[in-house]
Amino acid sequence: MADTKTKKTGGAKSGASTRAKTTRQQNAEKGFTASPTLAANLQAVLVDLIELSLQGKQAHWNVVGRNFRDTHRQLDEIIEDARTFSDTIAERMRALHAVPDGRSATIAKTTTLPEFPTGEVSTTETTDLVTERLEATVATLRGVHDDVDEEDPTSADLLHAVIERLEQFAWMVSAENRRPAGR
Repeated sequence: MADTKTKKTGGAKSGASTRAKTTRQQNAEKGFTASPTLAANLQAVLVDLIELSLQGKQAHWNVVGRNFRDTHRQLDEIIEDARTFSDTIAERMRALHAVPDGRSATIAKTTTLPEFPTGEVSTTETTDLVTERLEATVATLRGVHDDVDEEDPTSADLLHAVIERLEQFAWMVSAENRRPAGR
């Protein structure tokens, strides 16, 4: 038998109160539930965010060359944010009664990000490779955004924050290899 709690609810002006019984499970499985499409869209975002963090670490460990220290540190920022965002998306999925799948086999099979090269990679090439992966992750986010927004604006708000930050990173990282326009 489920445990019950007695909850005092707002009373009338006379000071009378009503008592409502709730169970521990009452709110565990109630509320908005993600459709299979919403769950799949959030899963696609989760996969690319996890892969972005993993590839970011691969780049972080193997980058060499000019501006090494700055690139190395900037990669740490990207990795940290990608991990935080992936956790946020996975927890949102759970809140919507969907089951996130962050297993390595799932990530490898379903990511849209191209594979990162092995071995040492120059800072110049790392800049281009990381920019490409940031933009690919943003493309996944933008690709599912409208469908997510239609079903669950709250989840779409989370995507907005991720898009804003990853686009900012893409701009900042890519600026390392750019030359001023018109020169």
